[in-house]
Amino acid sequence: MSDASNYYGPVVNMNGGRDNIGINYGTVGGAAQDVELRVAVEDLTRFLQELRPHLTADQARAVEDALPELTPDRGALRERGIVLASVAQIAAAVGAVGQPAAEAVGRLLTLLG
Repeated sequence: MSDASNYYGPVVNMNGGRDNIGINYGTVGGAAQDVELRVAVEDLTRFLQELRPHLTADQARAVEDALPELTPDRGALRERGIVLASVAQIAAAVGAVGQPAAEAVGRLLTLLG
């Protein structure tokens, strides 16, 4: 019988270094924040849908165009700052009815840093 080693799956060898994590399958450092981000996007989307009956035709069209851009992806949302600014402006323009949507945009911006 020979001495054969069988490895089934990833093998990581780390020699020295500091703060080594190993293989990051996308769950290390930020999983909790991603849940918060997803919830914040869902809240904003819900508030915007509830706001639609109170909007002018142009405002409703702008919200309709913005909804597909609201994804729980940090990088994408940072690049789409103009969409968030537009949504916040529309929410502020309709007054107290838009306050929940405006606050949701604020929470989302806080999470994006």
